Amino acid sequence: MQEQKFKRSPLFYVGDKYKLMEQLSNLFPDDIKCFYDVFCGGGSASLNTLANEYKMNDIDANVMQLHRFLIEHSYDSNSLIEEFYHLIKKYNLSHSELGKSDEIEKLKKIFKKTYYSEYNKENYLKLREDYNNTKNIKLLYLLVVYGFNHMIRFNKNNKFNLPVGNVDWNKNVTKAIRDYCEWANGNDIFVTNGMDFENFVLQNNYSTGDFLYFDPPYLITFSDYNKLWNIEEETRLYNLLDELNKQNIRWGLSNMLKHKGKKNEILKKWSEKYYIYDIKSNYISKFDNTLKSDSREIYVTNFPSKLF
Repeated sequence: MQEQKFKRSPLFYVGDKYKLMEQLSNLFPDDIKCFYDVFCGGGSASLNTLANEYKMNDIDANVMQLHRFLIEHSYDSNSLIEEFYHLIKKYNLSHSELGKSDEIEKLKKIFKKTYYSEYNKENYLKLREDYNNTKNIKLLYLLVVYGFNHMIRFNKNNKFNLPVGNVDWNKNVTKAIRDYCEWANGNDIFVTNGMDFENFVLQNNYSTGDFLYFDPPYLITFSDYNKLWNIEEETRLYNLLDELNKQNIRWGLSNMLKHKGKKNEILKKWSEKYYIYDIKSNYISKFDNTLKSDSREIYVTNFPSKLF
């Protein structure tokens, strides 16, 4: 069996670029000294880009805490995975990597599409309660694995409040952790505590060979993770990219130009002065799992791709 070329992040993040990395990696420069993942999310761009060092940032401090936890434990992925196996057993959650139990097989006949959630929901609530009381980072990771759409969401009281999802710990989760740990253990990586994108960019000193990748929330799409993004944020981002361009600092941007009858006019006008490449999109919102034919995702950069 041929080894998978591109690796998936173990955070399974909404908006993750894992499925697009084959296209994006061909548009990224080959000679990256430091790769700045400004809106890193699950980190798939960093995980699948060759560079001498990495600096990762996201405004969500919980996401960055998970990255830091995985990096700090990357020296022994076997022990880390065994710890999670122990917690799965402790909370009596399903673990399909080891096979489906008779009880799950029975539920599958009754609840054809939601049998994992039916099996896990009560124990998941106990897991969620324990995390909210302890803020144990290992429990947060299990909530990401077993929660709805692998999302991270807290209420105004800073309590994790996502319901159970119809997912569980399978062989793909274990492989993603092993791949991430292998990458992290062999590289020089710095992660922030969660910063505004502009503050993160402006705090760094750049040199020849550095490259900044921007994957901001998409202005014309709707999802929980981009609900705080608006026209002001979009404009602030483009002004920042213009300033970086004046300093001859290389960058690339992913964004959605058209989607479901909407067009990002700010993006269209701004991007015309740079290099624009079409991306075959996989954008899916948890509110609508269809990709409309008029959708157009693009990659914008201030230097020409090596392929063109």
